[in-house]
Amino acid sequence: MTHRYSEGVREGAAGWRWASALRDSWRAGYGGADFRADLLAGAVVALVAVPLAMALAIASGVPPQYGLYTAVVAGTVVPLLGGSRFQVTGPTAAFVVVLAPVAARFGLGGLLTAGFLAGLLLLVMGLGRLGGLIQYIPRTVTAGFTAGIGLVIAVLQLKDFFGLQTGPLPDRFVDRLAVLAHAAPTLRPAELAVGFGTLVLLILWPKLSKRIPGPLVALVLAAGVVALAERFVPGLEIATIGRRFHFQIDGRAWDGVPGILPALRAPWSFPGPGGAPLAFNVALLEALAPSALAIALLAAIESLLSAVVADGMAGTRHNPDAELTALGVGNLLGPFFGGIPATGAIARTATNIRSGARSPLAAAFHGLFILGVLLAAAPLLGRVPMASLAALLLVVAYHMSELRHVRYLLNVAPRSDAAVLLICFGLTVVFDMVAGVSVGIVLASLLFMRRMAATTRGRTLGSETGAGASPPPGFVYYEIAGPMFFGAVDNAIDAIASVDRSVRGVLFLMDKIPVMDVSGLVALESAIRKLSAAGQLSVLVGAHGQPQALIRKSQFLSTERRMIRHCPDRTAAAQEAAAFLRAAGSATPLFPEARR
Repeated sequence: MTHRYSEGVREGAAGWRWASALRDSWRAGYGGADFRADLLAGAVVALVAVPLAMALAIASGVPPQYGLYTAVVAGTVVPLLGGSRFQVTGPTAAFVVVLAPVAARFGLGGLLTAGFLAGLLLLVMGLGRLGGLIQYIPRTVTAGFTAGIGLVIAVLQLKDFFGLQTGPLPDRFVDRLAVLAHAAPTLRPAELAVGFGTLVLLILWPKLSKRIPGPLVALVLAAGVVALAERFVPGLEIATIGRRFHFQIDGRAWDGVPGILPALRAPWSFPGPGGAPLAFNVALLEALAPSALAIALLAAIESLLSAVVADGMAGTRHNPDAELTALGVGNLLGPFFGGIPATGAIARTATNIRSGARSPLAAAFHGLFILGVLLAAAPLLGRVPMASLAALLLVVAYHMSELRHVRYLLNVAPRSDAAVLLICFGLTVVFDMVAGVSVGIVLASLLFMRRMAATTRGRTLGSETGAGASPPPGFVYYEIAGPMFFGAVDNAIDAIASVDRSVRGVLFLMDKIPVMDVSGLVALESAIRKLSAAGQLSVLVGAHGQPQALIRKSQFLSTERRMIRHCPDRTAAAQEAAAFLRAAGSATPLFPEARR
């Protein structure tokens, strides 16, 4: 099934189109078993997404129901229109540092308006086919980034898993560890028992049965056991969703998940910092533009990286342009229903895959299930223990980190690649994913350029080339092999300095140069200038494609044509050299083969 889908996406990824992932899933064959698998996977993801959506909304400075609205709208629309088969869209932790300042300064209305503007930017990026840039992120970077996120997710669950009384955790990883360590004496054995029991069941259940997803069984049993224990054990109180999250309707406080539909309103009509709606004008747009740009860039990076992670886990291939376009649509529609900015959620995407999803419908179903919770099942979901959800996310974090694959890469990769992976991992953990990915890409790019430069060589061959005609007496061959760019110039040209000054000319073999940049051209010009000053002829042999086009544009070669020739092959070059010996300084067209 996966193999057929991968082939379909490879065909579709060449051009942007709406709902590419959904179309390819159906083309590969979609039946009743696939539908049931998607339905169950969507239910599992919804159980994970509900508390995450509420918590992330609160951390961003808005009431929890707005995170749920985000998961309903964007979580349903983006998968149906996007280009990733398993991507789950919703609010994410990476957004908190960007959204919280906007909410504090502009209120809920300003945050929703900024998300709306970010949706416009994402739509332009997708239609402009900028999504393919993600393919230039190497595997060492994605492995380091994914492992780092997995560790961060795992550490975030320790508070609820052990029942620690810490208050809000700091943003920095090291500070977070210090707070958790300081709170160790507040460990609650009952919470730990619930979390540990859920964790054991999550690990063992797949070995007993694969028909029913383990998370559903574990969470339902945990909720039932906690309810019975609290009934028969006086004074026992286990933290649940209902006890942890709260919301207000018409000034009255309620516990758990609000059982109401989101209201359709213009984003700027929601309350501003003073409680009144914002004035939608140019001044507001100018004030929100920087935040909107930051949201759009972060959403694009995180969503496409999440799609890459999903591809690595499931063996599929996403359409990045379709994914960005769908993400833009989701962020355009979401604010009208109170949805805060959304992007691809790595943890929920991993849960979707591990739960047996078969198509984008699974992610869309997760949004519909959350809508059902809003309307009918809020009290039931509010009974799920937080320690059990922490255990579930610990399992998700373990699978997401791909420790076996990371260990494999560290064992087989060159030391420089292993260093990139570890640096990316460390920066992601200590700072954030943007720092880890940015530095990792820069380092990997520098390593790539160094390796490409090492493949480029320039050497004097004398009169023996291994193929073609030998040059006339007094001429030598000088072969340049490999890309001739700024990092490889020294390797390509340095050996020309060793050419004996007594020779009459140099035949530059250039048929093995696939590409040349301006730095390479300038270095070649400099070498030719020195040869010309010594009265030595330069013949460029076999330049083709992009290098030849760059040489044609060079005004320098036109001004030095008396001492420069260009020939299509070695035979023509030998003839040109012989003619030069017979009539030194005779005029010869720069590109004679172009006139034939």
